[in-house]
Amino acid sequence: MPGDEASAPAPAAATASLARAEQFIWLTARVLEQRRFAYHFLGGDADPVDTALGSYLGEDGGYGHALDPDLRGPLSQPLHTAHALRILDGLGRCSGRRIERLCRHLTRISTPEGALPLAVPAPRGHPAAPWHPAGDDPPAELVTTGPVVGVLHRNRIWDAWLFRATEFCWERVEGLRHPHPYEVQGAVAFLDGVPDRARAAAAADRLGRLVRERRLAVLDPARREEYPLSPGYAPGELLFPYDYARRPESAARSWFTDEEMGRSLDFLAAEQQPDGGWPVRRRAWAPGSTLERRPIATIEALLTLRAYGRPAG
Repeated sequence: MPGDEASAPAPAAATASLARAEQFIWLTARVLEQRRFAYHFLGGDADPVDTALGSYLGEDGGYGHALDPDLRGPLSQPLHTAHALRILDGLGRCSGRRIERLCRHLTRISTPEGALPLAVPAPRGHPAAPWHPAGDDPPAELVTTGPVVGVLHRNRIWDAWLFRATEFCWERVEGLRHPHPYEVQGAVAFLDGVPDRARAAAAADRLGRLVRERRLAVLDPARREEYPLSPGYAPGELLFPYDYARRPESAARSWFTDEEMGRSLDFLAAEQQPDGGWPVRRRAWAPGSTLERRPIATIEALLTLRAYGRPAG
């Protein structure tokens, strides 16, 4: 683990934080997030998580049914796939026939570049967040393709779909000049999993300098009002060092000093709300979507804090 990012909280405080989060999860979360919380923090089994995730699986091998709360309806979407793979990766179950079926599904919905769009066109107009438009011919996006390719590589999945998708990611990552923060997150997810570690390190170094130059990460949360918002982002929708380097071993960790990372983790810990959950900084567009996303944000916050030696409970 990198040096003294900040001192870990006292065990009693960590236990109280986890207890409050647990109450929030039982009160507000979907079954899937309840099962995930139990698995990661209460010693629960992986099977119930797997079963709950299976309810989002479509006949086409993809995932739908608002697994990502900002895309409603039953249609399988790339953002749902990215979320599902993150969950399976956390369970150590990113393998087998369902991944083979998923890769066939990804082949069918890919753009001519062999990569994934932000959203595929829906035959029926299911509700979706306004920042996820599904045109008739959507372009390939690093936001969706990077996390999927990164997780598959990290789990040593070999499929024909990965060859072109990997090349797309390399081209986009190494060509980024004016990225927005979520695009950088997609790039980091790719770089954290891709096998060519030397090339990944070089790309990460360049990208980190770009992030700092363009002030895409809030290095001092006490002065966050001084950082620019990316076009289309909601007021306060800023990203912090922990948003890029979710774990100490991430390629993005070297972008930030121990002091900068420590301040951001202090801020993350303090963001726990009185109801026990963590907030969602993106723009609210539907009550159900916001309600469903907060438990996801809560689990991710707790996982990040624990990864940096700040165990909850």
